[in-house]
Amino acid sequence: MNGMTVQPPDKRMTLLQKMWRARLLYLILLPGLLHLVVFKLLPVLGMVIAFQDFNIFQGVWKSEWVGLEHFSAFLQDPYFWKLVRNTLLLALYNLLFVFPIPILFALFVNEIRINGIRRFVQTLSFFPYFISSAVMVTIIYKMLSPQGGLVNNWLNGLGFESIFFMAEPGWFRPIYVLLNVWQLFGYNAIIYIAAMTAIDPALYEAAEIDGASRWQKIFRITLPSIRNTVVVMFILAIGQLFTLDLDKILMLYNPSVYETADVIQSYVFRQAFASTGFPNYSYGAAVGLVQSVIVFLLVITTNQLAKRYSDSSLF
Repeated sequence: MNGMTVQPPDKRMTLLQKMWRARLLYLILLPGLLHLVVFKLLPVLGMVIAFQDFNIFQGVWKSEWVGLEHFSAFLQDPYFWKLVRNTLLLALYNLLFVFPIPILFALFVNEIRINGIRRFVQTLSFFPYFISSAVMVTIIYKMLSPQGGLVNNWLNGLGFESIFFMAEPGWFRPIYVLLNVWQLFGYNAIIYIAAMTAIDPALYEAAEIDGASRWQKIFRITLPSIRNTVVVMFILAIGQLFTLDLDKILMLYNPSVYETADVIQSYVFRQAFASTGFPNYSYGAAVGLVQSVIVFLLVITTNQLAKRYSDSSLF
């Protein structure tokens, strides 16, 4: 063209040359990569203390090697089953409510036709995600206080006695799940709302011409279209099944509710960072490793089931 010849791309470009050409992209990637290595990968090497009688003064290299002694002690501890039971129940209740509510909310937001109201509702629901757990727990404490709390004032007005919610073991799980729903439903709904925006509007128009109601369009178009997203999010939720919000648990629980509130993570925290006596880092690391192995097996199993019964999976 105009007497000029276009040079074909050099197919023999080396890997270093390709990386140099994309250096700005790698520079953007670098902070996240460093965070992954420093805070996620390097700490994995510290799990070796689970097989040692770790002494902070002797260090990793000189501490006595005890093999599976800590694992055996934890699995044989009668308290083990109570911890697993409390963790599973709290995690299952969390999964039962925290996972589906964002989907229902996203469907609700998707049906709002006035853009201004839709943005307002979505922003209002997203706001609790930015409130710290400490502030949210403080709000709950004030609302549920037996002396002047909003809920107990309402109960007193109906003729019932005040309930000390924070000291009742049976109320710990509902309060924890309620806090998680309140804080996360707007944030998690964004993923499903984004998936809904990719649905071809022509499908809704065709369904409307055929006389489909709003509910029929939801069940025949919207839900099937976001099925893959729901499956992937469900697998990720299974991966977080044993990873409860330790901050909320530590701020909510006290010795009077240990019966239902003490979970594997809080037990690890108490063992590894004991306020009395000498911290048992090795035992805490062993308990945490057992938890990680259980979660890994759950994720693999869920992913295999997703592969078998749907066309979505993580790997």
